[in-house]
Amino acid sequence: MSSDLKQRIIGRVQSDVAAVETALHDNLGAHLPIVSDVAGHILFSGGKRLRPLLMVLSARLCGYAGGREIFFSTVFEYLHTATLLHDDLVDGASLRRGRTAAHTLYGNETAVLVGDFLLARSLTIAAETGMTDVIKVIAGITENMSQGEIHQLTQKKNLELSEAEYLEIIRRKTAVLMEGACRVGALISRADEARTAALTAYGHHLGLAFQMADDLLDYTADTAALGKSVGADLREGKLTLPVIRALSAAGKEDREQMARIITDDDFSDDDFHALVRLLDANGGIDGTRAAAESHVAAAKNELSVFEASPGRSILEDIADYALTRKH
Repeated sequence: MSSDLKQRIIGRVQSDVAAVETALHDNLGAHLPIVSDVAGHILFSGGKRLRPLLMVLSARLCGYAGGREIFFSTVFEYLHTATLLHDDLVDGASLRRGRTAAHTLYGNETAVLVGDFLLARSLTIAAETGMTDVIKVIAGITENMSQGEIHQLTQKKNLELSEAEYLEIIRRKTAVLMEGACRVGALISRADEARTAALTAYGHHLGLAFQMADDLLDYTADTAALGKSVGADLREGKLTLPVIRALSAAGKEDREQMARIITDDDFSDDDFHALVRLLDANGGIDGTRAAAESHVAAAKNELSVFEASPGRSILEDIADYALTRKH
């Protein structure tokens, strides 16, 4: 099912993906080759271009006819790439999309500065819209994502992390970028308040579902499919929804065993697999999947303010695919 859904989406957006790819090359605007090399190491390593596509599809759903939607959409891939450069360094990650993380190849200082460049480039392109509201959205995204990462850092290995606090972290870390992409698509189209609000809410719920599914993959996928080390979140001290739900539901013995593994800085592969079994037995896996499904349903429901159309159908399919993807 997920393979069929993926192919259906790809078949309907492949020309836009190709156009976004070209625009990302053409509009990078780097003065130094090293900047292009470092940015390109992640930027052109096989990303789905989901965030630019969300902006393009949202704009067209609102009747945008300005002809610059592809150009403006690059903002969201540059922003996303900047956060990946910074996140991999903060987390000490060794892999990204199946490749060696940029900071290990080019050095920490260069990775940070190229990330900063991409954030600035995003604002420069946003300014091309001539719309203060758009610039505010982009600035707000960078503020929220930074604070989300800091918030997560302060909660490493915190066994008492609540589900509400987790939701606030992933809202800032992930959902605001997808939410912003959809909102900007509506804004550049001069959409009315109801349509702008609906697309903003669609992006919000999609982002939450996407991150929950990503958190689930850390315990259910393999390294080759995921493109990063399985169990990476746990090794970095991040408690995500599968763990939070299981800890909340577990009895004393299971909770103590999970706590021992989670707080061990050098847990073994056997420990990790034991933890996955405990997460499954205590509802962490199924509970996370159910939570993600509820946000997928909420995202699709927000689109009901639009008449049925190919554009709306693609956005509905993207919401479904957020949960069924394998990486």
